[in-house]
Amino acid sequence: MDAAGGMKFGIAACAAAAAAETMAAGDAAATGFGELEELELGRLVAGLPAFELAAAAVFAFAVVPAPPVEPEAAPSLTRGVYAYDFGDTGKMTPLVKMFTLGSDFIPEPIHAGGLRYHGMAPLVSLLKDHGDIEARAVHQGPAFAAAVAFARAEGILPAPESAHAIRVAMDEAIAAKASGEKKVILFNLSGHGHFDLAAYERFLSGSLEDYEYVPDEAALAGLPTVG
Repeated sequence: MDAAGGMKFGIAACAAAAAAETMAAGDAAATGFGELEELELGRLVAGLPAFELAAAAVFAFAVVPAPPVEPEAAPSLTRGVYAYDFGDTGKMTPLVKMFTLGSDFIPEPIHAGGLRYHGMAPLVSLLKDHGDIEARAVHQGPAFAAAVAFARAEGILPAPESAHAIRVAMDEAIAAKASGEKKVILFNLSGHGHFDLAAYERFLSGSLEDYEYVPDEAALAGLPTVG
């Protein structure tokens, strides 16, 4: 609320400023690798929690292959369209150009709440549109399987959002082992899963559901016309 009593609305997920703020973390990681001369980063897995985190990592390691990872239930980068859209379902934000499933698209109730979003950060979207990065989409079941394995090995319980990055990082490691290639893999662990124990319980009991993305043709048809 501003001084005049009016309401102002802000959203981080589609804001370039949010990505710029988190680039400090990516710069710190890049500096750390620069100090370890015996290590050469071969793969960067940029998980998409909060969306701007991926930009922070990707821009810091611009020359390293970096697959952003998103959920199969809301695959904006892998199956969305690159167009101007609103950053929120209420259509209150300025229009931004991004990969989007349509601002009226309502994702299925996956447990990675930070990934239940119709669009992607503009900076990440621009890299994808230019062919500078690829993207991966995974179901929440395999993501939770990776998170459980990670927790048992490292003693850290990841957030469901982070679990998506861990899944692909593990897949990259398995592929490198199979090919006999030595590869240093960096991924971003964006948060803990201490408030997601119910989701972990569902996974361990076998009741966690995977959802397929079904395009919302009305949401795509309703994209704003620009120009």
